[in-house]
Amino acid sequence: MTFSAEVKLTRAGEAGRSGADIRSDLRVLLEPRASGGIQLELVSRVDLYYGEAIRRQAHDTLRELGVEHARVLIEDSGALPFVIAARIEAAARRAGLSSTRRALPERVALPKPSAKDRLRRTRLYLPGSEPKYFVNAALYKPDAIIFDLEDAVHFAEKDSARILVRNGLRAVDFGPAERMVRINQLPLGLQDLEEVVPQAPDLLLLPKTENPEQVMEADRRIGEITAREGIERPIWLMPILESAIGIENAFAIASASERICAMTIGLEDYTSDLGVVKTADGRETLYARMRLLNAAKAAGVQAIDSVYADVGDLEGLARWGEQSRALGFEGMGCVHPSQIAVVERAFAPAQAEVEKALKIVIAFEEAQAKGLGVVSLGSKMIDAPIVIRARKLVERARLMGILPVASAATPASANARNQEAKQ
Repeated sequence: MTFSAEVKLTRAGEAGRSGADIRSDLRVLLEPRASGGIQLELVSRVDLYYGEAIRRQAHDTLRELGVEHARVLIEDSGALPFVIAARIEAAARRAGLSSTRRALPERVALPKPSAKDRLRRTRLYLPGSEPKYFVNAALYKPDAIIFDLEDAVHFAEKDSARILVRNGLRAVDFGPAERMVRINQLPLGLQDLEEVVPQAPDLLLLPKTENPEQVMEADRRIGEITAREGIERPIWLMPILESAIGIENAFAIASASERICAMTIGLEDYTSDLGVVKTADGRETLYARMRLLNAAKAAGVQAIDSVYADVGDLEGLARWGEQSRALGFEGMGCVHPSQIAVVERAFAPAQAEVEKALKIVIAFEEAQAKGLGVVSLGSKMIDAPIVIRARKLVERARLMGILPVASAATPASANARNQEAKQ
């Protein structure tokens, strides 16, 4: 559908999509005019129920953007208000209007700040240009959601996607899931930062990181924006190493900024850089994964494994995840919701592991309470590294819900359990 050509216009802006197979989106065609006010045409399957609300929001959004004279066609496919605002703003910018003004939706309450060492087993990728995936992502209960502005978005849609992601961060409640954004490789990623950092995401992923200078540049820009916007909560960084040179610079990258909480690896790009085929057992990437893992641990940050790209092979995913945990990784990315439960099981310690770790911690704390310098469990002596490892496993089991939060590994709790057992 097009407008009747009453006035020949030199430039029009278009954003979004519509059609029989499109959900939760809309197409906006905006043609600037010299006069005549706003002439709006709406085509929507839900016009009877929501037409007036859509028209009202469109007029309000255009007013916020400073657009006074234009013909606007909206073809709606069930878009929510934050999507409507994003698509109108993108169309206006593409028409050469409103390059500095924003049409921001109402902000939902921000979740509590994300801890540097929080649980990051599963991170569900959401294409940044596809609003249909945004609203229901939290239902799958990943540890984090990732708005992807990089590989999942066509280059021609980068500008529109960053506006949509900005509005998604502002308007969608993702519950306890950590809110992450994978920006584009620098310098294009600096434009992403301008849009998303003011919405206080919990974490930003830096793709194709090859040297610490890239991290420091992103860190500086984030610092400038947060200072300008008055954002006091932490915004963490997770560099993605995807090349041979990136792997060789792993420790320098991991220690380049206090914002870094984790590092991860992109195996598809890494194997392409090596010129080898990525295999199911991953032998061709073992060196890179171990080097990244060792560098992350040395820098005191988390090591997160790559995604498992074969969505249909859940058995292969389970094997990969179990191997990944055994190597020392703390989680991996998920490209489909069906992978979340599999990864959670793969990274969960066995009940026997948890029970043994709990016994070690209790034995250590009982010895400390008695002023004993030597700790033993049965016939085995327990040294400090074993206790540290056991404590980490116990805490991780609590975060995963394997142990109740109130289950304290203390002599008092141990005595209580002993009394219960006798009764």
